[in-house]
Amino acid sequence: MSTPTVIDLEIGGMTCSSCAGRIERKLGKLPGVEASVNYATEIAHVTLPQGLTVEDAIRTVEQTGYTAAVPTPAADGDHDAAGRGLVTRLIASAALGVPVAVLSMVPALQFAGWQWMVLALTLPIALWGAWPFHRAAAVNLRHGAATMDTLVSLGVLAALGWSLWALIWGDAGRIGMRMELQLFGGHGDELYLEVAAIVTVFLLAGRVIEHRAKRSSQQALRALARLGAKEASVIRDGVESRIPVGELVVGDRFRVVPGEKIAADGVVVEGASAIDASLLTGESLPIEVTVGSEVTGATINGHGMLVVEATRVGADTELSRIASLLERAQEGKADVQRVADRVSQFFVPAVLVLSALALAGWLLLTGDVVAAFTAAVATLIIACPCALGLATPTALLAGTTRGAQLGILIRDARVLESSRGITTMLVDKTGTVTEGRMRVEAVTAADGEDADAALRIAAAVERASEHPIARAIVEAVEAADASVPAGAPARAAVVAEQVRAAVGAGVTGLVDGLAVQVGKPAWLAADWGVAMPDELTAAFEAAEAKGATALAVAWNGRMRAVVSVRDTVKATSRAAVARLARLGIDVVMLTGDHERAARAVADEVGIDRVVAGVTPAGKVGAVRAEQERTVRGRAAKVAMAGDGVNDAAALAAADLGLAMGTGTDAAQQAADITLVHGDLAGAADAVALSRRTLRTIRVNLFWAFAYNVAAIPLAMAGLLSPLIAGIAMACSSVFVVLHSLTLRGFRPTV
Repeated sequence: MSTPTVIDLEIGGMTCSSCAGRIERKLGKLPGVEASVNYATEIAHVTLPQGLTVEDAIRTVEQTGYTAAVPTPAADGDHDAAGRGLVTRLIASAALGVPVAVLSMVPALQFAGWQWMVLALTLPIALWGAWPFHRAAAVNLRHGAATMDTLVSLGVLAALGWSLWALIWGDAGRIGMRMELQLFGGHGDELYLEVAAIVTVFLLAGRVIEHRAKRSSQQALRALARLGAKEASVIRDGVESRIPVGELVVGDRFRVVPGEKIAADGVVVEGASAIDASLLTGESLPIEVTVGSEVTGATINGHGMLVVEATRVGADTELSRIASLLERAQEGKADVQRVADRVSQFFVPAVLVLSALALAGWLLLTGDVVAAFTAAVATLIIACPCALGLATPTALLAGTTRGAQLGILIRDARVLESSRGITTMLVDKTGTVTEGRMRVEAVTAADGEDADAALRIAAAVERASEHPIARAIVEAVEAADASVPAGAPARAAVVAEQVRAAVGAGVTGLVDGLAVQVGKPAWLAADWGVAMPDELTAAFEAAEAKGATALAVAWNGRMRAVVSVRDTVKATSRAAVARLARLGIDVVMLTGDHERAARAVADEVGIDRVVAGVTPAGKVGAVRAEQERTVRGRAAKVAMAGDGVNDAAALAAADLGLAMGTGTDAAQQAADITLVHGDLAGAADAVALSRRTLRTIRVNLFWAFAYNVAAIPLAMAGLLSPLIAGIAMACSSVFVVLHSLTLRGFRPTV
């Protein structure tokens, strides 16, 4: 049996999530084809059976009214051409729309011939500025569908068409005409050009916000791609040469110098070193590797020279798998904008039918063409979704602005619906609950020894090392020196000579004639015959019990002290966990570290549940597992807080992702919310602000639709002139804006 072909296609022309669904259904009608379209990343994942080609899939998408192409590498600027086009339309339409609105709404400013100037300003807005809505409406119409784009396009064109009729065949074109406020009915000198202009400007602003949110999703994937090595020093036929990493094949051997990124997943065949694998594990301690050890692409080589044989390259590497996890995890996330699209499936056809009924009814009952067209156009204008278009972007703008003031960056509207009903928050340990930096926690000296002197001697031999534990010891001595009061005698510098490192074990050197060893007690006992005295055993066991790393300091054949080094807990973490609990959120620690270290940190901050030793894929699995649980009688909604690349896919998979602002770009771009201060204490405020903003949007949407439903019968009955319909529409927009501005008063919880 043949293996199906799986391809990715870049999709162009989508304007809402219903477009993605339409493409999926169209592709799914091909025999044996499975398709999943991601609106956020504009990528379609298509499984093709034997007998169907990529060209068949592309042709099917194009027949649906969209564009499709095989993805190709592109610069960031290439990806944002559509965004620049939208911004250009918005700026130009807003510049032209301001005088249109002022002249139309302030009779005192209406000079002789003003209406023709307003027409000249409105035509480019209604035709060119609103073109994205007209095009989407035409595509939807061709396939028998209707969305809010349909109603926007019809509302703008109806307002423009009525105004053109009034100018050319009515009395509105005469020089000296001024707009009159008529409460009931209408006549031929009324213009609604400001309706066409204002609706277009507001909805273009919403489309720009949405586009930027989608681009953020795409940037997360590109940020991951940039983390990989660009070149590799490959060894072929005994000759070493630099080649692009894309040319590596399985079985190639390549050299990795200290400080260089490993080009691909592989196995060490020569050398020994310490690898910074925090990219994958999130843990600050490096991993010691020797011949036979597996290493992962994009991790960083420490102090040793390595030769690695590639076992996985290109799309098969662990980094590519993380990127794939991230992309898949973004599919299907909640989108508050879909509320409008779902309602529009029934609302838009209903409005069109009601407008047509108003036209036909007035013609049949009265034969008055002007009254009939007045009622029909008033029905379309009163239903035009200006307030609906403002409901989300204005609340989002107010909420995100307030969030930014509090150090909470909310990415887009999808976050808000995702935040509703969060029951569980998974938190990464290193860099989220803890500082992500090793620090000396305690120095315990043997009987008759000085703890400070032992630490300074240890720092002397560790000073040349870039190992996180070595840096912690050196920084502890530097901090102590910096705290010496002014005028007090400075401590004499301690210098080491003949320093040598034993990979994965410790370091040796000469300090003032003393033969010093700093490292694991087991190494000191096995290689140097140095035993641990009883008085240090308790300190060593206590450090190990709470997940700290304990190093022994010895010289002249005797162990002098035990130095306990640990990633310290952030000062606000315990209070943050308590605040989340008060919000009804269960907190679970999710970490790649071992169980003992994770359990010690969890106990310190008040977290009951711990999931330790997980990989990036394991973190996604843990998120999925939590989402399948039932919490307090309802399906769990899961948030994830993290800071590393290894957290990115889990952040995207969660119902709500929160990234520390002190973490990696990939994590921040995959998350829904970024906590600028890198403090878990902001998570509770982020959830509360998101919930409040979502409530505001839902109230806005309710009143936008309720206003339409209540006003449409009045317009059909001829009880509202199109001018009053336009003013009422503007008033509903003002209500939405003012209600959204109440978010500026949001205060953090205590």
